[in-house]
Parts: sequence; C-alpha cells; structure tokens
Amino acid sequence: MADLEDNALTLFRKYNWLWLSLAIIGVLFISSSMTYQQQTVVPLLDGIVPKNAPFAWLRAIDFTYAGTQVSAAALGFPAFCEWFLRKGAHFTIFLCFGFATARGLRGFIRDRGLTAIVALLSSTGVAALDEFHQMLTQNRTPLFQDVMLDTCGALVGVVLAIALRQRRRGR
Repeated sequence: MADLEDNALTLFRKYNWLWLSLAIIGVLFISSSMTYQQQTVVPLLDGIVPKNAPFAWLRAIDFTYAGTQVSAAALGFPAFCEWFLRKGAHFTIFLCFGFATARGLRGFIRDRGLTAIVALLSSTGVAALDEFHQMLTQNRTPLFQDVMLDTCGALVGVVLAIALRQRRRGR
C-alpha cells in the first residue's frame, strides 16, 4: 500500500504542471457551461461603481470589438467594467494555461522552440474548443476574437515559462 501511495505521489509531482493544465481545462469547461446571466457581475458592480465613467480618460475609451461598440457611454459604466474583467479573465487564464503547459512539456520535449510551438498550439486548440462549447451554451456568444485574445495570453505564458527555464539554466 505504501508503494502505491509513493507511486501516486511521484506521478503527481512528475506531472504537476500538466495536472494544473488539466485543472484549468476543467475550470474553462465549467465556466463556458454557464449562461451569461449566471456569470454576470454587472449587478454587483452596479452597487460598487458609479453609473457613469468617473474620469474623462475612461469616457474617452471607445472602440469596436467583434462588431460591438465598447465604451462607457454605449454599455454603461458597470457593464463597461465587466467587459474588461471578462476579457482580462480570458487573457489571464490562458496565460496560466500556456505557462503550465510549457512547464509540463519540458520533461517530454527538450527543444525550447518545439515546446513553445506545442504549448501554444495546444492553448489555441483549447481556446477554440472553449468557444465551441460556448456556442452550445444558451445565451453565450462564441467569438473568434476571444480565441485570438486567449492565444495572446497563452503566448505570454509560454514565453514566461521558457524565459524562466533559461534564467534557471543560466545560473
């Protein structure tokens, strides 16, 4: 029994970054299974942030993302804040996924360039599948632009993982 526990612990430690990648996929699956109404934080922000953008520089932000105008005037300030929170979450979760995947692959792939390519392609594939899953969920809008945003986050994570590996090797 002790050998079985030791083997399980060894496997967990050996593949800990890949386990983290798998856990992130689980979080993404749960998140993309939820409707917009289940996820929205606009009602919470409604009680915290002012109805209108409090600073001129915030009122000046106005652009189009996936055919939708993004501005405090068009969305209302609470929804405007939520938009940035949601897109920041996209970027950050995929930064973590790209980082964990690149770190996890280092035991299997020695070449840094190939590690980066496989981790980035894996991240892009997961992002595309996440958006596909959103397409199957009521009141969710799958966006190609979100796949690109996710890929950018993953790219930052992969670069950080490889840079960290290089820095440790350099010592």
